Amino acid sequence: MLVSYSSSSEEETEHLRLGGNVTKRKQSWHKDDNSLRKKHKSEEHTLNAREQDDSKSRLPVPGSVLDMFTEEDEDPLTDDSMQHGGRIRSFKHERGNWATYVYFPYIPEEGFLELLDEMTEVAASHSFSLTHTDEFHLSLSKTVVLRHHWIQPFIQSLRTGLTHSRRFICLAEKLKVYSNDERTRMFLAMEVSTGQAQLLELVKAVDSTMEEFNLDTFYKNPSFHISLAWCVGDCTEHIRKKCLQELQGLVDSHEDGPFLLRLDCQELRCKAGNKTFSIPLH
Repeated sequence: MLVSYSSSSEEETEHLRLGGNVTKRKQSWHKDDNSLRKKHKSEEHTLNAREQDDSKSRLPVPGSVLDMFTEEDEDPLTDDSMQHGGRIRSFKHERGNWATYVYFPYIPEEGFLELLDEMTEVAASHSFSLTHTDEFHLSLSKTVVLRHHWIQPFIQSLRTGLTHSRRFICLAEKLKVYSNDERTRMFLAMEVSTGQAQLLELVKAVDSTMEEFNLDTFYKNPSFHISLAWCVGDCTEHIRKKCLQELQGLVDSHEDGPFLLRLDCQELRCKAGNKTFSIPLH
């Protein structure tokens, strides 16, 4: 029997043929792998480019809108009167409610604080414990409650209503005692004697804004004054009878002559919670 064996040259040829196929398959796999990598990189680049385009095309959110939702409470949620010198809130504190009022600030002039210390000592000799006012001012509104998102439009309304208001001077020299609406505190103050007509015109403008926001307007016949000191409780009649005349004597005989409190009404202010807004007059 004759058996046919392949020659060595045929084996080499077959090996080369098979090896060539394997090499081609490897090259094809590498080619496909490179194509997939390029495709993924291209897709990532396109996605990044779209995200950058979107970020560029988006308009920034106005600061006034962002601030609208950052309600900060001006006081902690507490009604402990001992933390406020025995004072009692005029209205219950609620988160998001901002106590607001309009006023002229008074910057103490030379000799004012010394005179106030003397009056405090005289009141103490009659068993009245007076506490100096934290910030001296002349009120042009009641204290009202604003929601946080009302503040900016409220201030804008005030500015518009006071566009044509002119600056002026107020003078005060007579002491007077007042109590708050709840009669929980008494105030020793100086009543304005010069500048009342201009103050009434300003109150009309402020009241117009209050009505726009359905808030309480000022008193019908206001007695404009700058509060000097206060004490807890309603002791107005006792002070009038016991020591008001003596206190007025200190004012009238102050150093070179009667002390005259002078208030430059050139910048109206509105305080809402812990924020203060200035409205200059022309």
